[in-house]
Amino acid sequence: MFSGIVEEAAPVVRLQKDKDNLHITMRCSFVSELKIDQSISHNGVCLTVVKKENDTYTVTAIKETLEKTNLGLLRPGDKVNLERSTKLDGRLDGHMVQGHIDQTAVCTAVKEAGGSWYYTFQYEPLQDDYITVEKGSVSVNGVSLTVVNSKPKSFQVAIIPYTWEVTNFHQIKKGTVVNIEFDILGKYIAKIVKQQLGK
Repeated sequence: MFSGIVEEAAPVVRLQKDKDNLHITMRCSFVSELKIDQSISHNGVCLTVVKKENDTYTVTAIKETLEKTNLGLLRPGDKVNLERSTKLDGRLDGHMVQGHIDQTAVCTAVKEAGGSWYYTFQYEPLQDDYITVEKGSVSVNGVSLTVVNSKPKSFQVAIIPYTWEVTNFHQIKKGTVVNIEFDILGKYIAKIVKQQLGK
């Protein structure tokens, strides 16, 4: 379980194809604190550390993950949002994020607003319960954000300078594909309502 509070945007060092899998090697400031079999969120995708070497570590994304996320689009040097799993004795500063990406979305606009930025994302819902609500939560590339201007197939988020600098939002532009995880509570409620209406 994660909170959507990114620790750092770290660079991809190496990508290695292995049949339908992709081994992703990253360099970050807390490699020495990691252990094999640990779960880390990569652009919102929960992946397991399988190897450590000097100041880098490696995770593996399987075919299913590559088909449903933007990890298959990564290139060496790209910045990836990283977050270690939430400690039970810590504060939940963001919202409950599972690290299970629902689908990708495309950035359709970036608008500067006097020191902050509005990003618009568009998506084709893969399920009826993949929705956003005004002032609700959504995870974009693993970043816990508040929805503004919610529409059936699009939404906006407002990004403050700190988030823009610390995460890979500074790399996102019109046409960029991002990972989306819709709010887990919203998905459960939408499914329950759908089942009730169907009876």
